Amino acid sequence: MSTVTLIGSRLAEPGTEFVYEGEADGCAGCPYRSQCLNLSRDTRYRVTSVRENAQTLECAMHDEGVRAVEVEPVPVRANVPSKGAFAGSKASLQGPCPYVECPSHEFCEPDGVEFDEEYRVRKIVGDPPHDVCHLDRSLQLVELETDE
Repeated sequence: MSTVTLIGSRLAEPGTEFVYEGEADGCAGCPYRSQCLNLSRDTRYRVTSVRENAQTLECAMHDEGVRAVEVEPVPVRANVPSKGAFAGSKASLQGPCPYVECPSHEFCEPDGVEFDEEYRVRKIVGDPPHDVCHLDRSLQLVELETDE
């Protein structure tokens, strides 16, 4: 189900994904607060459409203003422990990884997912993109449900 919200004009393209971080200091006193701050914090969203004929509104946080878009929460791809990982199970991230050059790093520390939380596995994607885990972790690439 999509939600109408306001996002920075530079991000207002169908397919753009972002993690909603919540209210920024510059939002205080803004007349558009209720239209911008209507998403769930720390949730990943995808822009599904840009509202046609919607004007660009001035914003203290976005140098090119904000535009009205429709967004939907999207699952987050992440590496979780292989043991017990199947569609419908609960899983959490293994913890931080210092190997930022690893092709799996973005899945071991994905945006929109916290290390100390459990998430439902939506589906198994397959093997992680790395050949060898330098922390000797046995991992499975999955899609996690993060929407409430």
